[in-house]
Amino acid sequence: MAKKKKKSPSSIALNKQARRNYEFVETLEAGLVLKGTEVKSLRQGLVSFMDGYINFKEGEAWLVGIHIAPYDHAGYTQHEPDRPRKLLLHAREIEKLQSRVEQKGLTVVPVRLYFSRGKIKLEIALAKGRNVHNRKEELKRRDIARDTARQLANY
Repeated sequence: MAKKKKKSPSSIALNKQARRNYEFVETLEAGLVLKGTEVKSLRQGLVSFMDGYINFKEGEAWLVGIHIAPYDHAGYTQHEPDRPRKLLLHAREIEKLQSRVEQKGLTVVPVRLYFSRGKIKLEIALAKGRNVHNRKEELKRRDIARDTARQLANY
């Protein structure tokens, strides 16, 4: 019998600013508690990561600052676009993240939303902030790598 190919999870949205502004130390996968109209909006890709971050309250992790646009074809039951959404993580993962954020001055940022086996998952990253100088160095390093790759391809 032939083996089935594993499909890579299809991305809904990426947080491009996070890769530019933060250096990732560790990444995790978390589930989200969503309402039906939020899922339908996410299937259409109507989400914005602009000011998203993870907040810890009473032993729970919450996704704050993510805008999921209202679903057009919903009736009278519409979700609130900017409400905080609970993350589904194990208690030990939450404790570990919370302690590292408090001790080392790191932050937890959302990286991407994607479908995994019919469920919507959020990739979060424990990250260290970059300053402007580090960002410029990173851009220079990428430009140099791109130029050398281009020259090697032409050689």
